[in-house]
Amino acid sequence: MLGESYVDSMAAREWVRGLGQTFEVFDQQDSGNVAYGVDRGHDRVFVKCATTPSAVAGLERAARLHGDVAHPALVAPTALIRFADGQAALVFPWYDGTVLYPATKLGRAIRTHPDGPWVRFRALPQQRAYDAIEALLDVHLAITAAGYVAVDLYDGCLLYDFHNHRLRLVDLDEYRPGPFPLEADRLPGSTRFMAPEEFRRGATIDTRTTVYALGRAIRLLLDATDVELQWRGTEPQLAVVNQATRTDPDERYADVPALMKAWHSAAH
Repeated sequence: MLGESYVDSMAAREWVRGLGQTFEVFDQQDSGNVAYGVDRGHDRVFVKCATTPSAVAGLERAARLHGDVAHPALVAPTALIRFADGQAALVFPWYDGTVLYPATKLGRAIRTHPDGPWVRFRALPQQRAYDAIEALLDVHLAITAAGYVAVDLYDGCLLYDFHNHRLRLVDLDEYRPGPFPLEADRLPGSTRFMAPEEFRRGATIDTRTTVYALGRAIRLLLDATDVELQWRGTEPQLAVVNQATRTDPDERYADVPALMKAWHSAAH
């Protein structure tokens, strides 16, 4: 269960210093968040601090999502901390691994860097990609069953443990209950994962939008190149991906269970 507490005696950074030894800082994001890896002596934690009102709202959304959904592949926070200056922080258990699209000064070039996580992932046996896709789909079964729609799902949410070969999901701050009408000109997110309706004010964002994002993730997880020129799966599997990412939402799979059923059928 997610605990919540209030700190009125110090700012977030000072509070983080008091937790233990900071061994890593994640400060290249442009989301209004700064995160820290902290060794508390008896364990390690990942602390995500929100420094802007919009980032605080994102942490609150994430806290609600994790309160409603539990899954082994979903990294859940253990505490929500609020500070007197309006900032907030979520505390997560630390898991070894790297997100497939880490925020670095290299920017998009990290996706094709020889030492980058995507290049390492694509060098693994093909079965590792299938295992990652299975975890991705299964966790979204639980998320959508709880009534949530994926928003800002991209490769920065995919934490891969190269030692144990396990995929986990992180950074789901934009996921929200759905369906809902888009009241802005676009939703936040990576354009290579976003459905057309996410750029259209007044459009309905629902499970078919989630299906699109999952289709795009599958396409990238199972291609040998970042420019999607060497599909490593089968033709039936590619047909599933193509249907999941149709421009017209009505032509996609109706929901995640339908996508998962089609994906499993294509594997046989």
